[in-house]
Amino acid sequence: MARQKLTANRIREFQCSQEKQQAFLWDSEVPGLGVRTTIGGKVYIFQGRLDGKTLRVKIGDIRTYTIDSARQEARRLQGLIDKGIDPRLEKKERIAATRRKQAEAEWKEQTIGEIWGIYLEDRRDKWSERHYLDHVRAAQPGGEKVKRGKGAKKPGPLAPLLELKLVDLTPEIISAWATNEATTRGTQARIAYDAFRTFLNWCSERSEYSGLITANVCTRRIKKETLPRKRARGDCLQREQLNAWFEAVRGLHNPTISAYLQTLLLTGARRNELASLKWQGLDFQWNALTIHDKVDGTRTIPLTPYVEAILNALPRRNEYVFSSPTSRTGRLVEPRIYHNKALAKAGIEGLTLHGLRRSFGTLSEWVEVPAGIAAQLMGHKPSATAEKHYRRRPLDLLRKWHEKIEAWILEQAGIEQPKEIKETIHLVR
Repeated sequence: MARQKLTANRIREFQCSQEKQQAFLWDSEVPGLGVRTTIGGKVYIFQGRLDGKTLRVKIGDIRTYTIDSARQEARRLQGLIDKGIDPRLEKKERIAATRRKQAEAEWKEQTIGEIWGIYLEDRRDKWSERHYLDHVRAAQPGGEKVKRGKGAKKPGPLAPLLELKLVDLTPEIISAWATNEATTRGTQARIAYDAFRTFLNWCSERSEYSGLITANVCTRRIKKETLPRKRARGDCLQREQLNAWFEAVRGLHNPTISAYLQTLLLTGARRNELASLKWQGLDFQWNALTIHDKVDGTRTIPLTPYVEAILNALPRRNEYVFSSPTSRTGRLVEPRIYHNKALAKAGIEGLTLHGLRRSFGTLSEWVEVPAGIAAQLMGHKPSATAEKHYRRRPLDLLRKWHEKIEAWILEQAGIEQPKEIKETIHLVR
């Protein structure tokens, strides 16, 4: 190929013919340096040989590079070839490194609130809806008008940390935050602390954030010395409280929540397992109830007569049994307000929704139900070898005992029992 010394005039006058889409003008001073012209414009290029094969690399637009700078770059590229390095790969790596540095600068400037949003979206399909909403509420900025009553929503426990950057976090900042939150909402602060610690673990496993976190930001010492300890609850309905509790719950103006609370007690289910119950999970023909189970995925238990009656009476607004026309999810999300009202009316203190599940397991002992039966109804993971490998109880066997439990509880509450079991089940008094 013919070579000429590249000059400004020669480059300006160099054009490709109408028959060709591109043409090349090669420099006589630096081997491999040339100008390629197309309809779109003119660029400097470098052409060389590596391992017996011809390769071509774009240097840049003639308006960006001077002739001298283009020659300097061509010499550098030839030097790479002399070392056995492919200039094309070197260029890709260089561009990738530049983009990486730009991205790192952007990541470094992200606030914890921005990263928290990315974290929630990444984990959302692995969490229950309630667990996700708990994380949203923990980080809410506050200030919004409450839906009921007057006033504004309070900021979530994690709100003070959201405007900071990961690189700014220190154990001192976390300790000061925990001390301040513990004075007004200790339990929420402890839960938020655990959630934030899990969030930092997630960040440490991602290449874009791992280098921004100071080691040991959330220490056990902060949690142990600053935040209140988690205490195991022992709340449980007593036999003598059943009448007052049922009277108050059955008197609630919201029939859906009333049915939900009674079913929660009479099945021993976890609160979210039952809240997400769908109509397709109810089999009125064979009296079976299939719900979500955190151990085995799903769990089928008997649909006892009283539970069947109160569920069958509920309105069928959508796919959920415990539907809610005001909830974004279409189902019951927060029944505690109504339950607390019922507890106040009944004169019962400190009974949580999980306490109703605990009550089922405790009250079942009054009818001498085998422990394995109660555990299977409640969805407890088998804890003994015999339960794991040698017990396969059919639904009818579970029904025998489950109906006994329901009948005894209803009797203590002074509620008339469905006729089909009233005459056939021996009640333990």
